[in-house]
Amino acid sequence: MAPDREIPKVLVVGAGIGGLTAAIALRRFGIDVEIYERASQMRTAGTGLSINSNATTALRSIGIDLGLEKRGQIVEQFRMMNRHGKLIREQPVKELFARAGAPSFSISRSELQKALLDEATGIPLTLNATMTHYTQDEGSVTAHFEDGTEARGDFLIGADGFKSAVRRQLSGLQDVREAGYICWLAITEFSHPKIKPGYVGHYWGSGQRFGIVDIGDGRVYWWGTKNMPPALSHDWAGGKKEVADTFSGWADEVREIIDQTSDDAILNVPARDRAFLERWGDGRVTLLGDAAHPMLTSLAMGSAMAIEDAVVLASTLADAPGMGPQALRAYEGHRVERTRTMVDKSRSLSKVEQLEGPIQCLLRDTFMRLIPKSALIRNNEEAVTFRNPVS
Repeated sequence: MAPDREIPKVLVVGAGIGGLTAAIALRRFGIDVEIYERASQMRTAGTGLSINSNATTALRSIGIDLGLEKRGQIVEQFRMMNRHGKLIREQPVKELFARAGAPSFSISRSELQKALLDEATGIPLTLNATMTHYTQDEGSVTAHFEDGTEARGDFLIGADGFKSAVRRQLSGLQDVREAGYICWLAITEFSHPKIKPGYVGHYWGSGQRFGIVDIGDGRVYWWGTKNMPPALSHDWAGGKKEVADTFSGWADEVREIIDQTSDDAILNVPARDRAFLERWGDGRVTLLGDAAHPMLTSLAMGSAMAIEDAVVLASTLADAPGMGPQALRAYEGHRVERTRTMVDKSRSLSKVEQLEGPIQCLLRDTFMRLIPKSALIRNNEEAVTFRNPVS
């Protein structure tokens, strides 16, 4: 940012992956930033996630190195199999990541959060700050919190997740779109001859899926899905035995990893997203990450899109000092089409993956087996490639 320009102050609501990355990126460009988080403490918890090549490239483009190779595991192999562990297709990840210009990482959410918090050292972070609403005038925006305190700045970024208070004031919280299945998630220590370093394995069944992902240091992230009515997926109260029964008869490694996972390590969440939001901002306020574009997990792009958002937002504000609200509209313009594509593709892929019935599943698996490698690369290259529209 030019030294003769007045330095703006940005309020970031939410200290998740998107919020922390946004704060780090903004500071990288010399922009003052403060973070406000509703939780009373920063707990390093959660299961696993992917930081795909596009997110790695986005961070590198503005000089941010989170040391992911030491905290997680570079993806070396991606195998798609049937429920019995028979190979359907080997995804050409090495060629794909080479074209994208960066590796993809599998990592625990807690390790990523630690990396972001380390990088964010020195950025003011206020905990137990539940935003109720914001007000704005021609020259500033003010966040109002539940305890009666306020924070004033030049811009406000809603990075407060699926139930975003900022989004609710901007546009109302549109109805949740249920996907009709539950997701079970866990991390455990696990060793198996098939689980090589950098392994990602997706196992497809009928209305069910399972994933095994090496995240390094002998730890594996796994997830399973099962079609069920939304009401049941929201109120599911089963335990490990029900999960194990669901995947009875599946590949050895699937059954063994469930058996070796403690009951209390298994989380369950309903699969859901929201219809794409066309209007992300108003005046000096905008949205980022899941607050703007929550998506299903089939493409494993939720975290990567939030990181891309953060980098493009910071780049746009740094590139357009003094523009005021128009800078936020420019950021939104840069991001809407790409994130809409990811939301739509995630939902479309989810429907294919969760197909039921022997004929439908046979056609799905046969198509995946026969599609040319060049087509696989072409279909995925755009998703894992980041190009900063500001630079």
